[in-house]
Amino acid sequence: MTTPNRFPPERSGRAPEPFGSGGGANLADILERVLDKGIVIAGDIRINLLDIELLTIKLRLIVCSVDKAKEMGIDWWETDPALSSNARRDELTRENVELRERLARLEELETGHVREEAP
Repeated sequence: MTTPNRFPPERSGRAPEPFGSGGGANLADILERVLDKGIVIAGDIRINLLDIELLTIKLRLIVCSVDKAKEMGIDWWETDPALSSNARRDELTRENVELRERLARLEELETGHVREEAP
């Protein structure tokens, strides 16, 4: 009694071909298309207890290239101090100017009080 062969005769002895290798798009092609065109994934998670809304989480995910994002008007990473050294430097400069202005006002108030007490 012989055991039936699980693979067709032309495939026996070889490893199976990877899934999707029959001429379909590979991962690099798919990634290139997604980054070029962009993809949006959106969803909401709501947790209710007895018709009382306890928590709502709104998820919005955009996957695209930086160039495509800029083309769509999305460039928040350029002004986020946590992600951009230029934005961090700009924020520090702005904060420094504000602190100098506050210090100047305080010094003016203090010298005004000293003048009033002097005569």
